Amino acid sequence: MNWPMIPPAPDTPPCGPPVPVDGDWVVTRHADVVAVLTDPRYVVPVAPGGPAGTLAWLRGTVSRFSAPDRHPGRRALGVAALRDLDPDELRDAATRLTTQTLDRLAAGWIDSGPLGAARGGDAGERQETGNRGGPAAGGGGVGERQETGDPAGGARAGRMEVMGALARRVPLEVLAARLGLADPAAAVPAVTAVAAAYHPGADPAAVARADRAVAALLAMSPPAPAEAAANRIGLLVQAADATAGLIGAAVRHGLAAPAALGTADLLAEVLRLDPPVRATRRVATGATRLAGRQIGPDATLLLRFDAANRDPAVHPDPDRFRPGGPDQADHAGRPAGAGRNGHLALAHRPVRALTFGAGTRGCPGERHALALAAGVVEVLRARCRPAGTPVRYAPHPTLRVPTSLEVMFR
Repeated sequence: MNWPMIPPAPDTPPCGPPVPVDGDWVVTRHADVVAVLTDPRYVVPVAPGGPAGTLAWLRGTVSRFSAPDRHPGRRALGVAALRDLDPDELRDAATRLTTQTLDRLAAGWIDSGPLGAARGGDAGERQETGNRGGPAAGGGGVGERQETGDPAGGARAGRMEVMGALARRVPLEVLAARLGLADPAAAVPAVTAVAAAYHPGADPAAVARADRAVAALLAMSPPAPAEAAANRIGLLVQAADATAGLIGAAVRHGLAAPAALGTADLLAEVLRLDPPVRATRRVATGATRLAGRQIGPDATLLLRFDAANRDPAVHPDPDRFRPGGPDQADHAGRPAGAGRNGHLALAHRPVRALTFGAGTRGCPGERHALALAAGVVEVLRARCRPAGTPVRYAPHPTLRVPTSLEVMFR
């Protein structure tokens, strides 16, 4: 098949040697990014911490922002929380919840239109009985309006807005339930509030909302020591934007792809060409050399995954969408395909894209995130088609997550 070209997102730098930009080093080549990620002389910027139960406390306690001496123990807490979660079961649960949501939205659209009038359907009654947000969600959580079948927001004229109805809700609700949170639906808007202020530079109002959300998430979480509770919540926060962005990119680029294309291959290639996490930072602990460049102590390096994923030294014809290529085989050298009971073998599939990182700080939930995304995307591929409306993205220095992405029911 003659697969299409997908140009880089705006502001994606070209691949080349490390270059200084505004006081930081920007690293764009695949080999150089991997070298930094796997070299212990480059460390993550450490979060200082803060009062217990606040956003600052969460950032200072999760493994994501921990110093090298604290990272292994804290990472082990997150790995332990994920250990008993079967990616196949996560995918199946995401498939069920996505299907239920689409059923409600499609029914709400029909009942609110001419067919509903002919049948005597009451759209208002359907909206009320379908509302799962409730008071615990803080008076309207992410995706609440879309889930209830509101034709003004969920299924207007046969259209659905994917990000609020599904991408930002389904993975978090499924994961929160499996991690033992008492009210998974109410956890969704709380996690979203924390994620909005998780990275440095958030405004005070967003931080205040995140502080309240951290307290709410702790109250929902099963009893555990403080570090274990923080890293459990950290798993949800890390999944929020990244998984939603992956689903949005897969829908944008893959909804019109042939049905024979496996969702595992689709997700792998989308992660390469339109990664939801575009970059990450490291700090040099001393003077080093990288690709012939002298890096001074305390220098900050911005590792551009979006550029490295298009490095022609690793990916020939780097801008072409080529799912299922030879670099996307499983550990036994076979193309990714059917696994247990014919399901996609996402749980055992490595991804050559650098979006999940590498080395000791690589994402511990890669298999789980791919499974959750696959559960949503597979249903959308079967039941929806592109709407042809513009896709909007939130401005962010390192993330690429749609704020609005419409599809149409088939």
